[in-house]
Amino acid sequence: MSALYSTSVTAIGGRNGSVLSDDGLLSLNLALPTGLGGKGGASNPEQLFAAGYAACFGNAVIHVARSNHKITDDQVVVAATVGLHPEGAAFGLSVALDITISGVDQETAEAVVEQAHRTCPYSNAVRGNIDVKLTVGVE
Repeated sequence: MSALYSTSVTAIGGRNGSVLSDDGLLSLNLALPTGLGGKGGASNPEQLFAAGYAACFGNAVIHVARSNHKITDDQVVVAATVGLHPEGAAFGLSVALDITISGVDQETAEAVVEQAHRTCPYSNAVRGNIDVKLTVGVE
């Protein structure tokens, strides 16, 4: 299968290191969050995952809604909350997506979000592995 797009990011030093994308556009220091006993003051992998999932899911909502509804990109807002949880000797993630769509009714928004959840590559990647809670609102 041919990829529509691919990228590469290198991490050095784990949670207290840095990440750099192959094109140099993403360059961040990382720090263990204070909630996990670290010093904080820099991004962490859970924030990066939340940012990627929120942006990707938002685009899936826009893609689905454009097919049947007249909305613009700025009418879709997605906030992602990522939780890190102990699972025995390992760790797992949970995700809560809070989606707000302007210009449609609640029933339409819920139908669009359900279809977007089947369309989004992040949702497809985590399905069956990570609990994802969807909350849909309208404005």
